[in-house]
Amino acid sequence: MPDPVPTMETRTNEPLGRHPVPSHPWDGTMSVTRHKGSVRAGRRILVGSALGGLLLAGGLTACGDGNGEGAGASPTAGATRTPNASSFSGEPPSALASSAASAIGSARASASAAASSASARASEFEASVEAETQRRSAAAEKELKNVEGRGNALSEVGMTGIPRAQSGGVLAVLVTITNKTDSKASYAVQIDFKNSDGKVVETRYVGAENLAPGKKEQPIAFSHEPAEPKLTPVLAKAQRY
Repeated sequence: MPDPVPTMETRTNEPLGRHPVPSHPWDGTMSVTRHKGSVRAGRRILVGSALGGLLLAGGLTACGDGNGEGAGASPTAGATRTPNASSFSGEPPSALASSAASAIGSARASASAAASSASARASEFEASVEAETQRRSAAAEKELKNVEGRGNALSEVGMTGIPRAQSGGVLAVLVTITNKTDSKASYAVQIDFKNSDGKVVETRYVGAENLAPGKKEQPIAFSHEPAEPKLTPVLAKAQRY
């Protein structure tokens, strides 16, 4: 006896009321039920695949055919772009240039002012020293005016010539005055500049005031005469008072 023909029963998770189960014997064919949701999903898959294929084909075309043609038509990902040199002017912005020029001008003005100030201070100091030298010279001359002979302090005064290379070509004498007494004292010194005949051509006066015991001062006596004829400095008088 032949085997009975099997029947196919389709089960789904859907309620039985929507999909009736066939009761007739299976004849070797399959009936497929399509749902609207599945059709739409299939269409989306097909469209996505088609777009992907087009994009891939376009990318391959842009990269060239492998022979180097078209390779420069599109920059590769991650490639750095070199700035265009023509876009740089080579000059700073006007505001920056103006600020720099202002700073330089201010620095130059400050330096010039500092130099002028230093020069003025030097001139003031020189004038002050010259004024003090003239005052002491006048005081020494006044003190020696009534002194007879060569004075009482010749042993406390010495002289040393200063090389012309160090004095700017001027005849100058370094006078050393040392207080060898036990109390404060002031000194007046007269220096005569004589020519080769022994004639006094010029006289200068220097001095020291309130010199403490054992202390010394070294004023300088300058000749205002020209270098020629040669003159010789001589200690003429020295008075302690």
